[in-house]
Amino acid sequence: MDKRIIIAGVAAVAIVGALSWHFMGAEENPNELVLHGNVDLRQVDLPFKDNERITEVLVQEGDRVTAGQVLARLDTGRLVPRIAQAEAQVAVQTEAFKRLKNGSRPEEVAQARASVASARADAENAKSQFDRLAEISRTSGGRAVSQQDVDTTQAALRVAQARLETARKSLELAVAGPREEDVAQGKALLDAANADLALLRRQFADAELVSPTAAVVRSRLMEPGEMATPQRPVFSLALINPKWIRAYVSEGDLGRLKPGSIASVHIDSYPDRALNGWVGYISSVAEFTPKAVQTEELRTALVYEVRVFVKDPEDILRLGMPATVALDLTKAPQNKPDRVAALAGGVQ
Repeated sequence: MDKRIIIAGVAAVAIVGALSWHFMGAEENPNELVLHGNVDLRQVDLPFKDNERITEVLVQEGDRVTAGQVLARLDTGRLVPRIAQAEAQVAVQTEAFKRLKNGSRPEEVAQARASVASARADAENAKSQFDRLAEISRTSGGRAVSQQDVDTTQAALRVAQARLETARKSLELAVAGPREEDVAQGKALLDAANADLALLRRQFADAELVSPTAAVVRSRLMEPGEMATPQRPVFSLALINPKWIRAYVSEGDLGRLKPGSIASVHIDSYPDRALNGWVGYISSVAEFTPKAVQTEELRTALVYEVRVFVKDPEDILRLGMPATVALDLTKAPQNKPDRVAALAGGVQ
């Protein structure tokens, strides 16, 4: 009986010690904060900007694409002749504007001067004839020349003088050149033609659907022969950078977090590897713990969303993958420029 009592006492002491060690070891480390969350990233739906039939789809689901890479093409059979027509219209308006801007040619001015000289000579000749007949009529008392002949020469003089005045005005217009309003109108017509051509060329460029950034094709939603519209995406892309861990922190731990805090991210697929990260966003609004957190106690607690951005050069993180984030609170947070550089892959 004494031995059994002794053995029971030793066992009790051992259990108490183990529990004490367990709770002592499980005591919160003031220099580290561990969060649990899931991998999140941005996704882009890519539609064409115009309504036209698709002729080529160049990538498949899972393909990695780079910024500016062509992913699909539209039919441009009706667009090419419209561009040629617009280019011809621009050429016409360009020459018309040049003609207005340069004004009259020297030959045109010389021609106008010659017309003035010819009209002046005709007017002088008509005046001479009128003067001569008028003098004869006066000296003869109207017997040598009829009044009708005098009136005819007088009318011919007036016609010649009017033609001379017309030739002089034409010379002034040739020397002055086009009106400013006509030049401005020609410039406006040329600008309109260039705008039409630029729009058609933009539509021709938009006939190629390009990736806006480096990404992975998540879904291929349309095929060659289908009619594309701005409302129907052709691809859904998952952006490679940035990626972050969406986690939640309780109010008690909120004060221990700072934007830019250094983080180490672990996933189950690579338990021995740590990915570098940093706290890039801390929500300013409290919310209830998401349903993904299964603990009943935590489900009713208010928490704050935290985004821990991660450098993933080998692209091992997948959307929705669970991850564990260890925040080293002894290291000073990175400043904003460093975080921006880290997004571009410049911070180790």
